[in-house]
Amino acid sequence: MDLKPHTLPWQDAYKLMVGSILPRPIAFVSTLDADGRANLAPFSFFTAISAEPMLVCFSPMRKGKDGGKKDTLWNIEETNEFVINIVSEEFVEEMNNCAIEFDRGIDEFEQTGLTKKESVTVRPPGVAESKVQLECTLHQVLHFGDQPGAGSLVIGKVECVRIDDDLYYDGKIDSQKLKPVGRLAGQSYTKPLADSFEMIRKR
Repeated sequence: MDLKPHTLPWQDAYKLMVGSILPRPIAFVSTLDADGRANLAPFSFFTAISAEPMLVCFSPMRKGKDGGKKDTLWNIEETNEFVINIVSEEFVEEMNNCAIEFDRGIDEFEQTGLTKKESVTVRPPGVAESKVQLECTLHQVLHFGDQPGAGSLVIGKVECVRIDDDLYYDGKIDSQKLKPVGRLAGQSYTKPLADSFEMIRKR
């Protein structure tokens, strides 16, 4: 079967992406608006770019019938700062509740009971329940359309990596203790370490 995305409704093209690009890590992004009100939202179009400089990126898609920007994107463009909180099993339900389309200005920390953690290098708070936080300043944002189904690419420079002490050893993060959660298609999530295996790279 050969499917050409430009011939499909964007919703069907989206299903092809989320059904084939998986599992996807989750960027649980905390921001502040220009008035200092907090926002917290998950995004599963998320990955690393480079280590020097340390750059990461995530992609918020346009929302609603009018293709408006999500609050996270508005806030980052206003303040140039954000925190990516890595999602673990222990607070996955609260993370999912932050995907609700709250009105602009509503504080998802308060709505879900998650705890604000003062950041070291940026103004937005991190999620205290998260075992790893990436404090970022905005490096660049690219926009790809302004209609429903379009998206933006937010590139952040990591200014500080905050790690729970018991996760960090010998310069590495213990992923077994992190217990990360990944996104699949539809309403499905995965615990990627449950069936993990090792392969030695051939030299």
